[in-house]
Amino acid sequence: MLDKLGGAFAPKPSSGPHKSRECLPLILILRNRLKYSLTYREVIAILMQRHVMVDGKVRTDKTYLLVLWMLCPFLKQMRTSVCFMTPKGVFASMPSLVMRPSSSFARFDPSSLARKAFHNSTPMMGVPSRYPDPLIKANDTIKLDLESDKIVDFIKFDAGNVVMVTGGRNIGRFGVIKNREKHNGSFETIHIQDAAGHEFATRLGNFFTIGRGTKPWVFLPKGKGIKSSIIEEARKRLAAQNA
Repeated sequence: MLDKLGGAFAPKPSSGPHKSRECLPLILILRNRLKYSLTYREVIAILMQRHVMVDGKVRTDKTYLLVLWMLCPFLKQMRTSVCFMTPKGVFASMPSLVMRPSSSFARFDPSSLARKAFHNSTPMMGVPSRYPDPLIKANDTIKLDLESDKIVDFIKFDAGNVVMVTGGRNIGRFGVIKNREKHNGSFETIHIQDAAGHEFATRLGNFFTIGRGTKPWVFLPKGKGIKSSIIEEARKRLAAQNA
C-alpha cells in the first residue's frame, strides 16, 4: 500500500487492544487506499472537520488503528469502507452496502470478574461488555450494537460454521470448520475447508467466525478468500487476456 519511493518512515498505529502488525492506521486508508487526500496535512484537515466515523464514533486521530471488519463511514460522501485481509496477507478495503452501519462484529475473549462483582468481557474491539450471555464462550463471535455497545446476537464456535483466518500462513482465507484437534500442553488446531475444496489447518487463535453454517453474516470480498498458486494465477491471467 505504501509507495516504494516514499521514504523509510511510515505512520504507526496508535496504541490499543491489538498488535501493531494486526492493524492499520487510519491515515493509510484515507490517503493511500481511498485517495481522499494527497498529503499528511490534508488527512488531518479532513479528520478535524469530523467527517470520518469508525464503528459508529467520530474519530479525529490520524493514526487510529483499524482492524479486520471495522466499518469506516465517510459522512460527506455517504460511503462506507470495510477493512479485510487478502489471502496474500495484504490489508485491503472494500465498499460496504450499508451506508450508516448500526452494528459490528468482534471475537469474544474469556470473561473475567471485575470490581464490585461486575461480570466483564472484553471483545477484540476493546469495548467491555457487562453481564454477557452465559451461553457465549471464548472464541465465539458477537454482534455489537454500535449505539448502545450491547451484545445483540452471537455465533458459536462450532464445526460447520464459516470462518476467516486472521493469522499464520493461511491469513485472509475463508472456509468452513471441519474439526478441532486438542493437544494438551500445546496449541490447539482447527481444520478448515474452503469453497474450492482445499483443506488447511491453523491454530485456534488465528480465526474469526463470520457466519452460521455456510452463510456468512458479512459480504465476502472478490475471490471468496480462495488462495491460488502462482501457476493458477498465471492461467487466470492468460484466460482473461484470450477472452
